[in-house]
Amino acid sequence: MGSLSEQGSRGLSACHPELVASAGESWEHSSAEWDGPSGAFLAKGGLWQGTHGAPRRSKLRRCARRLRAVGLFVFVVSCSVLFSLYPDQEKPWQLVAVSQPESYSVNLSGRTENALLQVALDGALVAGGSGAASRNDYVVVEVTRTEAPGSRRRRPQQVFSNWTVFVDPRGGERTVLSRNFEVLSRETVSIQVRASLQQKATVPLLLAHQFLRASIEAQVTAAAVILAGVYVLIIFEIVHRTLAAMLGSLAALAALAVVGDRPSLTQVVQWIDFETLALLFGMMILVAIFAETGFFDYCAVKAYRLSRGKVWTMVTVLCLFAAILSAFLDNVTTSLLFTPVTIRLCEVLNLDPRRVLVAEVIFTNIGGAATAIGDPPNVIIVSNQELRKMGLDFTSFTAHMFVGICLVLAFSFPLLRLLYRNKKLFNKEPSDIVELKHEISVWRLTAQRISPTSREETAVRNLLLGKVRGLERLLDCRLKTFHRQILQEDKNWKTNIQELQKKHRISDKALLAKCLLVLGFVVFMFFLNSFFPGVHLDLGWIAILGALWLLILTDIPDFEMVLHRVEWATLLFFAALFILMEALAHLHLIEYIGEQTALLIKMVPEGHRLAAAIILVIWVSAIASSLIDNIPFTATMVPVLLNLSQDPEVSLPTAPLMYALALGACLGGNGTLVGASANVVCAGIAEQHGYGFSFMEFFRLGFPMMTVSCLVAMCYLLVVHVGLGWN
Repeated sequence: MGSLSEQGSRGLSACHPELVASAGESWEHSSAEWDGPSGAFLAKGGLWQGTHGAPRRSKLRRCARRLRAVGLFVFVVSCSVLFSLYPDQEKPWQLVAVSQPESYSVNLSGRTENALLQVALDGALVAGGSGAASRNDYVVVEVTRTEAPGSRRRRPQQVFSNWTVFVDPRGGERTVLSRNFEVLSRETVSIQVRASLQQKATVPLLLAHQFLRASIEAQVTAAAVILAGVYVLIIFEIVHRTLAAMLGSLAALAALAVVGDRPSLTQVVQWIDFETLALLFGMMILVAIFAETGFFDYCAVKAYRLSRGKVWTMVTVLCLFAAILSAFLDNVTTSLLFTPVTIRLCEVLNLDPRRVLVAEVIFTNIGGAATAIGDPPNVIIVSNQELRKMGLDFTSFTAHMFVGICLVLAFSFPLLRLLYRNKKLFNKEPSDIVELKHEISVWRLTAQRISPTSREETAVRNLLLGKVRGLERLLDCRLKTFHRQILQEDKNWKTNIQELQKKHRISDKALLAKCLLVLGFVVFMFFLNSFFPGVHLDLGWIAILGALWLLILTDIPDFEMVLHRVEWATLLFFAALFILMEALAHLHLIEYIGEQTALLIKMVPEGHRLAAAIILVIWVSAIASSLIDNIPFTATMVPVLLNLSQDPEVSLPTAPLMYALALGACLGGNGTLVGASANVVCAGIAEQHGYGFSFMEFFRLGFPMMTVSCLVAMCYLLVVHVGLGWN
């Protein structure tokens, strides 16, 4: 970057000598902003480009920003007030000991309005155990409604619902399960808990019941509105996606408070998946130190040499390697490793990194669906004990999914070339101008990260902003002077290789050896954890321990430099997203989607029910996973599909439904930018390097790829399970 700065100063002197002296002056009251890919810079007086109507355009933008700020502030205040009006809903737990001959019952008085009764059990229970027909110990919760006396109609007492919960015979960890029942006004409700036990004499449980202030339909509607609002904020880039997720989380928590199910702060913190955050944090530190060795530049040049200067061949090889690696590692780790290499490769070849990164992360998600350990939805399905008893083990699941994903890849590569047929991967501007723009964005980002808490820090920040101002004027000069040039990809690739090899070499071989040693051990432990459950280290622990080892081995004096390379905005986005998705689950959005899917399948005639079930499950899963996190969706859909397959009135095989769920949940992550964790990680790293891409830029390629890949997977499942009868 230093050499580029010297070149920039010389170019600035040649073009505007009077501006060189002002480049280093402080710019204390600057309000300049980069105006996207067009290359314009907003300043106090308008645009640097000097177009007509610039002051009016700048005024309209300032008004729009003020309206946005006022609207968001009113929204946040409203949600905060609603959230503060209701206390934390502590469940009134009662200790209940049920045995074979004895039961527990409680009567609840009638209410003057319709309500939703929530019944919760806490104990050694089996989550999603309704599919566990072979278990002998279970508890039945009977909720009975009685019409109030004095009404026009008189009807006998009738059971409103039976809820069967299976008991863990090993007495494992405590599990909290809940079920909601609609209660009409003026009805008297009784709750009876009885047990059927063969291996135990008595089962101790905690029972809680409370009335909520909204129906399931109202809660689902509120959840859908909140989710739509979050996507509006992200799609139109009204705010940063991290802030959008935080606003959605606040709105969802306020909705839970209004309906009478406000969680405590401890519960909200428990909703965050800290294993994922630890994995991201540890791998970000590893990659940050690894980048100092020059290894990513070296790999970029090697990839260009292997492709013999053919850019599309190189992009295809990168996507294929990413798909293969993500089949054995999780796709988040693959994105963390591949994104810096791809960015450096695009920089040395004057390619647009955004389009290459989007294509690469899409194939990362596709490849992750090929094995039972490549994507979290597959892990959830394979780890289910009831599915294992039915023969859906690691080997059979991987064999079935691998064949389907190979077919998907065979159609995805030509589709990628077709979608990019009119879009050159090269930048439309010369490499020196592209590099100058990138340097401006990096210097601006560096200046913004300096907090002016002292006089010295303020002076440094002003010097950096002054440098940015000088580079902006140099950029304006070069845009007027030079003509656009496009790098020829086939003619001079051998000459380019020689120049690139001299310029991009391994800078620190000793540091590279240490990084390869630690990173190789971390990847080996990832494999070991996936195939040998006896290793009592989760992926998050492995990444954290690897980061600690590398920090000790390298003995980096500037520890804060490493921390600056961590994507804190991405980590905060995931934390807010976990809270948002769990809150939407408490508002019954995911459960509602699963139940409606099951009802639609039951409505189909028996002769076409399997084909309809495969089609519905794969497309509902794909669309839902592109909008919400596929982990809670898969965890909710597995027991729903188990119940559906074991319903004697439906009589559907279980395996095709689970394969459809896995393919839809994994491939659906390519539909939107926030559909998969790997997408968000890739976008965060690219943004840190100055190449961030928007929601719509990802959507234009991701959604067609998701649609075609799900269509191929659907045809594969229909041929195998409906046509050939492999059930």
